[in-house]
Amino acid sequence: MTRKEDRRITDMGALKAIAHPLRMQLYRALNVAGAATASQLGEQVDEAPSLVSYHLRKLAEHGLIEEAEPRSGDGRERWWQPASEGVSVHDEDFRSAPETFAAHTAFARLLVDQRAELYRRFLDERHAWGVEWTGASRDSESTLRLTPAELAELNDELLAVIRKYDDKGRADEAAGDTEGRENVALHVYGFPFRV
Repeated sequence: MTRKEDRRITDMGALKAIAHPLRMQLYRALNVAGAATASQLGEQVDEAPSLVSYHLRKLAEHGLIEEAEPRSGDGRERWWQPASEGVSVHDEDFRSAPETFAAHTAFARLLVDQRAELYRRFLDERHAWGVEWTGASRDSESTLRLTPAELAELNDELLAVIRKYDDKGRADEAAGDTEGRENVALHVYGFPFRV
């Protein structure tokens, strides 16, 4: 299975397009679903299809999502899909001016908030997942003493491991191995701090 590349966001327009709470939710939902209509996404985020359609068009204007082949016989439905495997936003692309740096920081904070909410929801609902899933779900915190180069190397190695498991899971699922398979969120943060 060939992996599509992530879309690296380097311009303010695209960053502002995705740095909206509802748009980020819609983008994440499309990545999970693969393709969906505004009505389907509206049900997931509890918003009117017309509002969802507006925000989907804004994401499409910046090449973050694109129209997809219809998945049903209803020709009136407009289907959408992510235009890439995911998006990446790098600090170095937004350091040039205070306003671009601030926009990048706001986007990063939005991601942290939405990721934390996703994890809180799991914590609140974990009793419903059963022993096998709760036993496999872990969180950890490590305090390492690294240089910037070592942190970059660690991040690259972790990303390679994550991609290996993602590729294997998708290939196994495509081959029909769907038993017990669920969406899994894995959030990794590596950053310096001082006490």
